[in-house]
Amino acid sequence: MQKSDDAAGFYELGDKLVDAKAPTGPIEERWTTRKFENRLVNPANRRKLDIIIVGTGLAGGAAAATLGEAGYNVKSFCYQDSPRRAHSIAAQGGINAAKNYKEDGDSTYRLFYDTVKGGDYRARESNVYRLAEESANIIDQCVAQGVPFAREYGGLLDNRSFGGVQVSRTFYARGQTGQQLLLGAYQAMERQVAAGTVEAFTRHEMLELIVVDGKARGIVARDMVTGDIETHLADVVVLASGGYGNVFYLSTNAMGSNVTAAWRAHRKGAYMANPCYTQIHPTCIPVSGGHQSKLTLMSESLRNDGRIWVPKNVADCEKDPRQIPEADRDYFLERIYPSFGNLVPRDIASRAAKYMCDEGRGVGPEIEELQPDGTTKKVRRGVYLDFKDAIERLGKHGVEEKYDNLLDMYERITGENPYEVPMRIYPAVHYVMGGLWVDYELQSNIEGLFVTGEANFSDHGANRLGASALMQGLADGYFVLPNTIREYLADGPFEKVDESNPAVVEALQSVKERVEKFLSINGTRSVESYHKELGSIMWEYCGMERTEEGLKLAIQKIRDLRADFWTNVKVLGSADNINQDLEKAGRVADFLELGELMCIDALNRRESCGGHFRAESQTEDGEALRHDDEFAYVAAWEWGGDSNDGGQPVLHKEDLIYTAIEMKQRSYK
Repeated sequence: MQKSDDAAGFYELGDKLVDAKAPTGPIEERWTTRKFENRLVNPANRRKLDIIIVGTGLAGGAAAATLGEAGYNVKSFCYQDSPRRAHSIAAQGGINAAKNYKEDGDSTYRLFYDTVKGGDYRARESNVYRLAEESANIIDQCVAQGVPFAREYGGLLDNRSFGGVQVSRTFYARGQTGQQLLLGAYQAMERQVAAGTVEAFTRHEMLELIVVDGKARGIVARDMVTGDIETHLADVVVLASGGYGNVFYLSTNAMGSNVTAAWRAHRKGAYMANPCYTQIHPTCIPVSGGHQSKLTLMSESLRNDGRIWVPKNVADCEKDPRQIPEADRDYFLERIYPSFGNLVPRDIASRAAKYMCDEGRGVGPEIEELQPDGTTKKVRRGVYLDFKDAIERLGKHGVEEKYDNLLDMYERITGENPYEVPMRIYPAVHYVMGGLWVDYELQSNIEGLFVTGEANFSDHGANRLGASALMQGLADGYFVLPNTIREYLADGPFEKVDESNPAVVEALQSVKERVEKFLSINGTRSVESYHKELGSIMWEYCGMERTEEGLKLAIQKIRDLRADFWTNVKVLGSADNINQDLEKAGRVADFLELGELMCIDALNRRESCGGHFRAESQTEDGEALRHDDEFAYVAAWEWGGDSNDGGQPVLHKEDLIYTAIEMKQRSYK
């Protein structure tokens, strides 16, 4: 029972939410039993069923390949010029799988346990166990596709460790794991394009979901080259459109990554679950000034061999790190968390780095930073990631073999040689655990709308363990969705929807009016300036540390900014050709609504868990303090209208119940 409610007055409380598809019985049998119980679709009927998939990353590309192979008619959409440019390509460090090749005690249950614990007991246990089960199949699938995983001298697949675990279960392809896995999914999908079961629509952006009689039956998309606004109809819609980290403006996401596909579905009735759960990645190249529009990720795998430290003395922060003796270095993660050391989970490593810099022991150039009172202050935001010991132990060649392209990329960006000078890193927004609510079958509360990968909320709780994003994307695309969507499609073939249907006409018209609205405002501020200001608000008040006072201030600031956007934005160009300013206007408009909901969600949850850290809820030594008696639930938010017009989101709570694992406060000491 929730006792505290800091967000009172900002939302309405709705009915309790129950996942009616959730399985019961022994946890190790639930997924196997469900796969058998779900009805089949005979091959002749598959040829009569149409599926739209939005997104061609690991989740979307794998789903298109698998469902096309099964014989369904698939339409695949991406806004990039090629499916292989999806943001999954940027993942560096690896993909988890419970193979236990190192014989170090790993198992399906241990991967399940590490994932639930790493997510701070805010994920569904049935979903996470299914993910752990399918992890081993993913590796076999990808090896069969020719994905060039790293191998040991004898030819066996190599593994390394990642944050939050004490075993080696991460398979990798140097620092290009996402790229190699995406090429595997892309090639499998292109095979189906050639076979005629998949039709690919590149440079198309989904701008609206079509809902007919309560069921998702299509999308409205804009051809980003010609400007044509098109309707595409199907029997079912799958969203695999990624996460919304770019609401913070500065993040490790590609510049085009956005929330629009998911947010359009949310406005049509799909619940948005746990939107405040965002992940801060501890190993990114630090901000260097106000000129930047994105940040660069350095793989978490570097924490296997690199040691993280700051000077013990503030006076040493301006020195060349090579001149600081060992006795004057504070290896703070090893000091605070001796059991896990530099391999603590991302949220813990990130906060620890922030605290060191808050003490004045940060390194690197001074940058202007917004303060809670609205003023700016010069601070150093960086800590060292040092490979000196690893080079002494493995030799430079040994380090090059494991991390060469990562260290080369760092040198190209910073101009500093990490083999000679310690790297500088600092946390940055990376991944989001929140997303559209789905049941065990990956179906949202809108019938016929399925959501996979980072676009849904289901598997990572309040904090994703490193190397688990690729695992979830491929598990959903190759193995989970193809087995769950057939239960829905078994009721087909369905009655076809015509483009003259009132719901289709309304959806198409609403997109056209929205586009016209953007172009007609003709104000004085650029779209980019609004996005940058929103990002500054989000990072300061809903970033690594949140407070009641700060979140309430952020909500008001976002409302004011959104009101100004709709009266003063200036969108250049026209709608009948390529117009990146128009594309960004739609995305920023959705970010402005999402940002407010994220702050309301964070305000309501007066506890600290995973990446969500409320300053009012921490232990004596500054660790996250959960309140399971009040907040052991999924927060699923229903669209209630624009708050500037008096609307309020509606909160539906889904209780989290554990039968196969004990909830307890996390400790990595």
